[in-house]
Amino acid sequence: MVERAVISMLNHLIETCRNGEMGYWTAAEHVQDAGIKSMFQSMARKRGQFADELKQEVQRLGGAPDEGGTAAGALHRGWMDMKSVVTSRDDTSIIVEAERGDESAVKAYEAALCTALPSPTQSIVDRQYKQVKEAHDRVEALEQEWRRRG
Repeated sequence: MVERAVISMLNHLIETCRNGEMGYWTAAEHVQDAGIKSMFQSMARKRGQFADELKQEVQRLGGAPDEGGTAAGALHRGWMDMKSVVTSRDDTSIIVEAERGDESAVKAYEAALCTALPSPTQSIVDRQYKQVKEAHDRVEALEQEWRRRG
């Protein structure tokens, strides 16, 4: 049996992914730019896939996956201001909040990678981390571009 710390860490990543999924869906729903809307929708789907994959891994390891990502959970873990920002429908503000929210996902994955993980689990977490980091970097670059536009 895998130690509880690994299962707990994976469940934390599931919650992180669900919160990111909900945050990106919210951002996509309210952003005006069609290209950004499409990008956020893609990122939301990807976070949902990551959460599903992590749930399967928790089960494979003999644990019980948390569903995570509750509406209350989305109000923290970095996505807390998204709901207030989207009411303004200001694309720059929405992008800023998406970047800020994704920063917490990067940190959660980095912390997970510091945990001693079974080899197959390590591969999953490492692969997902690279994609989360890449998504974060894309949103960060987009944020900088939109700030320059003023």
